[in-house]
Amino acid sequence: MIMGDENRIKSVAIIGAGAAGAITAAAFAAEKYFDRIQVFERRESAGGTWIYDESPPSSLPLQPGGLPPDVDPPLSIPNELPRITSPNRQERWHQTPIYRSLTTNVPSIAMSFSDLPFAYGPFVPHNIPKQYVESYFAHHETDSLLSLNTTVEDLSTIKTSEKGKERWKLTFRKHDSVRGVDVWWQDEFDAVVLANGHYGVPFIPEVKGLAEYLELFPGRVVHSKIYRTPLLYKDKRVLTIGNSASGHDLTNDLVLEASLPVYQSRRSASRWDGDEPPPGIEWKPIIEEFLPSGRVIFEDGTFLDDIDTIIYCTGYKASFPFWNVKNNGREIWDYGKNKLVKSYIHTFFHDFKTLGIVGVPRVLTFRSFEYQAIALARLFSGREAKGLPGLEVQEQWERDREERVKRERRKFHDIEWETGETLGWLGELYEIAGLSLLTGEGRVPPVLGEEVRWAIEHLRKYPEPGKDRVNSSEGLSRVLGDGKDEDVAEWVLVERKKKDLLAFI
Repeated sequence: MIMGDENRIKSVAIIGAGAAGAITAAAFAAEKYFDRIQVFERRESAGGTWIYDESPPSSLPLQPGGLPPDVDPPLSIPNELPRITSPNRQERWHQTPIYRSLTTNVPSIAMSFSDLPFAYGPFVPHNIPKQYVESYFAHHETDSLLSLNTTVEDLSTIKTSEKGKERWKLTFRKHDSVRGVDVWWQDEFDAVVLANGHYGVPFIPEVKGLAEYLELFPGRVVHSKIYRTPLLYKDKRVLTIGNSASGHDLTNDLVLEASLPVYQSRRSASRWDGDEPPPGIEWKPIIEEFLPSGRVIFEDGTFLDDIDTIIYCTGYKASFPFWNVKNNGREIWDYGKNKLVKSYIHTFFHDFKTLGIVGVPRVLTFRSFEYQAIALARLFSGREAKGLPGLEVQEQWERDREERVKRERRKFHDIEWETGETLGWLGELYEIAGLSLLTGEGRVPPVLGEEVRWAIEHLRKYPEPGKDRVNSSEGLSRVLGDGKDEDVAEWVLVERKKKDLLAFI
C-alpha cells in the first residue's frame, strides 16, 4: 500500500485492550511511523476476557435465539457533543465469563506472544493471562496509549471528497463514577483496528416452551457467563446444556458440590468423552421441550422434574453495537453465516482499506493475533513486503471459503491445524509483513518453531479416552525446560493423532 503524503495514515484507534489490543498496540508502536495511537477499553483495566469478575449479576436477560443486534443494540447518541448525561442503564454485557477454576487450554509456549513468555505452563490459571496482558502493555511502554473506562459507542466512516481518502469518526462514552454521570465526546482517526473480542453476548438457542419457562421460573435458567463456583449450587439438582470446553469444565466442577448426579445435555459426544460419563455425571440428549409444570423433556422421551438450576453452556455471539450500519452502508457481521462480511484472510476488509480486525479466528489465540497485528501495522504504514491482492481475488477467497466450510460442516473462521491450514494462514500474514526495516523499525513476525509445533501436537489439557496414549517425556524438556518440577496431573503428554488438535478452542 504505497501512499502519498495526503493519504498517509497518521492516527490509529484500537478498540479493545485484551490480548488482541495489547499486541496490536505493540506492533503499531514498533513501526515508529504513526503520530498517534490510542487504545480504547471499556473496562477499568487491560486484560479483556481474562478479567475476573468476582460478583457477576445473579441473572442476565436471556432471549432464546436472540442475536446481538436485538440483545445488544447501540445506545442513543446525544444530539450535541461533547455532552454529560445521566448514567447508562442498558445491559452492555461487559462482565467476563471467567470462572474460578478456569485454566488455559492452549500450551503456554504456543499461546504467549513470541517476545514474552508466560510465567509458567503449560496450562495456567486464568489470573496468569490477565496479568500477562496488563504487563505486556507496560513491557512495551504502550500503557500510556490506554484510555480505560471508555466505551466506543459509534464507529462511522467520514465521507470525504478526496478520492481514496478514508477516515473514521468515533463516539465515546466514559462513566465518571465520582460524579455519577456519563461523559460523551467524539474524535477522528485515519484508521481503526477492531480488537474487541467475542465472548461478551451470551447465546441460548430457541427450544419449545423455553420463553414461557423463563417467565414462570425466573432465575432458574442461566448462562454459563455468570457461573463462578460450584459452592452456589451446593446440594442442588443441576442440568448443564452443552459439552464444549465450558460445558465440560462446569459439569465436572459441579460434581464437587451439587446433588448427584449432575445432568449434562449433549447434542453429540465431545472429543474428550469416553463411552461412559465420569462418576457423578449423567448424560442426557438434547432438550425437546420445557413444560409449564417445570418438567424438562428430552429428545428420547425421558424427562426431569424438580431441577433447581439449568445452566446453558452454549457460547457467545460476536457483537459490534458501535458499528453504524446506516452510515457505513452495510453490516459488519453476518449472523446467518456466522462470519465477518467482506473480509479477507480473517483480518482485512474488501471495501474499507483502513479498517482491520484482530482476534476472530479460532487458532492459537494470543500467538495468532501477533501475525495479524504485525501484518496490519506494516500495511497501514505502507511498508508491507507483499501487498493485498485486488478486489476480485479477495472476493473469490471469501466465496471459496464459504463453500469449503459449508462442505466440511465447520465455521467460517475456524482454522484447522492438522491439515496445514493454520500454517498456511499464518504464512500469508507472514509474507505480507515481511522483515522490519534495516534500522530496526517494526516487529518481525515470529517463526512457528519446532518447540511450538511440538507443544501443539503433544500437550493437551484433556486426553481423548481410548484414543490418546500417554507418551514418554521425550521432547518435553524443550518446552518446559530441564529441571522443571511440573505437576502433570492436570494435563497429558500424548502421541500425535491425525485429527484437528485445535478443536478444543
